[in-house]
Amino acid sequence: MDSAKESIFKTSIRAFLKAFFSIMGILIGIVVLGIAISSLFGSMNMPAQSKIKISPDSNGKAQILPDTTPVILRINIHGVIGTRDLTAENIETLLLDSRSGLIKKNRIKGLLLHMNTPGGLATANDTIYRHIMTYKEKYKIPVYAYIDGICASGGMYIAAASDKIYSAPSGIIGSIGVKLGPIFNFSEVMKKIGIKSLTLSQGIDKDMLSPFRPWKSGEDDSLKNIMTYEYNRFVDIITSNRPKVSKEKLVSIYGAQIFSPPAAEDIGFIDDGNSSYNQALTALTKTAGISSEEKYQVIELQINKPLFADLIEGNSSLLSGRITHTLEMQQTLDPNLMNKVLFLYEP
Repeated sequence: MDSAKESIFKTSIRAFLKAFFSIMGILIGIVVLGIAISSLFGSMNMPAQSKIKISPDSNGKAQILPDTTPVILRINIHGVIGTRDLTAENIETLLLDSRSGLIKKNRIKGLLLHMNTPGGLATANDTIYRHIMTYKEKYKIPVYAYIDGICASGGMYIAAASDKIYSAPSGIIGSIGVKLGPIFNFSEVMKKIGIKSLTLSQGIDKDMLSPFRPWKSGEDDSLKNIMTYEYNRFVDIITSNRPKVSKEKLVSIYGAQIFSPPAAEDIGFIDDGNSSYNQALTALTKTAGISSEEKYQVIELQINKPLFADLIEGNSSLLSGRITHTLEMQQTLDPNLMNKVLFLYEP
């Protein structure tokens, strides 16, 4: 009897180990495949393609209509600009793809920017703004923006490309400013604990603001000049596209403060601070020459990531061997934005 129990026990252990190592073998195979794909394609810039989503019109209808039906193109500006899918390259892809496939033949009669962003990387904001301005001028279509949440700093920079800006009655709007940093200096701490560092460089201030040595007076002058240039350009973009905004007040009074939609409307940042998405859409279709009796489609373009994009980019939990669950108590700056000039609102 004891030997029978022992035999059953051994059989169970053997079956368990066999199943365990089979599963581990499959996981290792997936990891190896992912590493192989990453090594083959990781250094290649895989072309981003867009996918089409039919969004509801102002009457709440979302259906596929004949290819002669006029189209309102919707592009979402959601999240921190310059990170993940919200890059200048991806927005350019969406705009280029909007003239092909199911929506070619000049079907697009208007562009709606759906805004919910605190801003982001200064260069990305400026490039996206210029892409939209070029698109608007080339195809002679109206561009409206609808703010659903937050449109701050670089979000305002991009929204300035719009002919009209509408907003939901609650939200955060403004923050016209530029920032860099914080930049830390550890030289005093290093001195106390006896650590020295050596940086080899050629050219005046090549190692400017190195955190491992005391900073010299004036070594940040070139950065300050860039910040001043970027800020002045930001102010000019806002005041030239939003003529109701006083340049003098923007610089000396409003600054990088944030405002409620009604207050932003009073300043001139937006045109309507108590609007709905449907109201903004209806106003855009009217400006685009689409009559109230005419059928139209709202087509939303989104970046279509490859099926194994996270695996190829090395972001899959399978490659790290663990799945993490985090609760963020405070917003942290995306590593891609560290030590870069930003049009970003950070409460």
